[in-house]
Amino acid sequence: MPEVAPSLARKAAYAVIASLALLTTACTGQSSSGATDDASKDTTINFWHAWSAPNEVKAVKSLVAGFEKAHPNIHVNIVGNMTDDKINQALRSGGDRAPDVISSFTTNNVGKFCSSGALVDLNPFFKKSRIDPEATFPKTMNEYTQFDGNRCTVPLLGDAYGLYYNKTAFKKAGITAPPRTWSEFEADARKLTIPQGDGYKQLGFMPDYHGWESTTEHYFGQFSPTYFAKDGKSALAKDPAFEKGFTLQKKLVDELGGFRKLEKFRATLGDEWGPKHPFHTGQVAMQMDGEWRLGMAEEAKPGFEIGVAPLPVPDDRASEYGKGYITGTIAGIAASSHKQNAAWELVKYMTTNTDAVVGFANDIHNVPSTLAALKSPKLKYDPRFRTFLDIAANPDSTTTPASINGGVYLVTIQQLGYDYESGKVTDLKAGLKKAAAQIDTDIAQAK
Repeated sequence: MPEVAPSLARKAAYAVIASLALLTTACTGQSSSGATDDASKDTTINFWHAWSAPNEVKAVKSLVAGFEKAHPNIHVNIVGNMTDDKINQALRSGGDRAPDVISSFTTNNVGKFCSSGALVDLNPFFKKSRIDPEATFPKTMNEYTQFDGNRCTVPLLGDAYGLYYNKTAFKKAGITAPPRTWSEFEADARKLTIPQGDGYKQLGFMPDYHGWESTTEHYFGQFSPTYFAKDGKSALAKDPAFEKGFTLQKKLVDELGGFRKLEKFRATLGDEWGPKHPFHTGQVAMQMDGEWRLGMAEEAKPGFEIGVAPLPVPDDRASEYGKGYITGTIAGIAASSHKQNAAWELVKYMTTNTDAVVGFANDIHNVPSTLAALKSPKLKYDPRFRTFLDIAANPDSTTTPASINGGVYLVTIQQLGYDYESGKVTDLKAGLKKAAAQIDTDIAQAK
């Protein structure tokens, strides 16, 4: 595969969560009369997006060019490299130069986008266009683009998480197939680990939560946890999936050398986006990562064959093997826009037109975001990429739910992970209860 840009979702760091606090006081809302502009008249709309790499910018221009060809009366002014902070400021202020359509890499903030009224509810637009979102988008993508029944965003390509493995290292270790369950994964990680001095010649897997995409939500995705109970309270201390997930990761940390030894080794390794990523160099034999990693790894010209498979599942969920954690880019229409019908035509084209979605996915090298596009014969990809397409379409795949204060609850859970793996927290049950209470407090204060 050609060079792949870093994950759409990963570019949006947790720091943007704080920037979205602005939205809580920016309740612009949509007027009761709804959109009134005539989308058949000649008009110009503004589309703000966050892509910045040359190949990404080119892909966006190609996507929009296809739209303008199909809708010659609607002209699109493209503004790229827009962070969530800049988008939020523009949504607050409005005006002729503000965006009519936005795209964001941060699915964690859908709850804030919807509850603040900064983006309009797209349900009426879907209904008017006679498009059923449930039949159009994968189940998981439908989940992360709405909050409390308000579908203020729509999927625009996605990221699926799977397992990359060093086939050469597997062969040397006598492992004939990728692990399907966590117990198999644990055994393989030990077999693939080759100590050297006070470090490693080869580490089977870097389990630490700072280990390049091995975050709590990516681990927990395979356990299908329930983050919030029906009453809106955190289920962190009640759903056994969380305790199982934390326990599994801590066991891996301890068995592969312990937190301090692993962190010391991690400090000597390359960064996530450079050619010296430890999976590229063969220093780590298995890697939890998204679909973009395949192209990046091949571009680095590793001295081994790369294998791709779904992430393993808990032993008591063996029948669900093939699922994974899903996230992605979202698009929406600004409530402050006076051209919402024209804006909807662009959003509808970018996110539901099969050929448009497929073409964009081919150019950006991310997972298509409609069920039809996932099956399209026009998709171009390395055969190994099929794994991620299947994960995206799998109804057992999971995501993290939207919350009124964005991804703050995920930061709280991740911090517990850091404290538990390092030994700062030794009583996991007590830690889960404390974190759950903090999550409930933060949400109550955001309302």
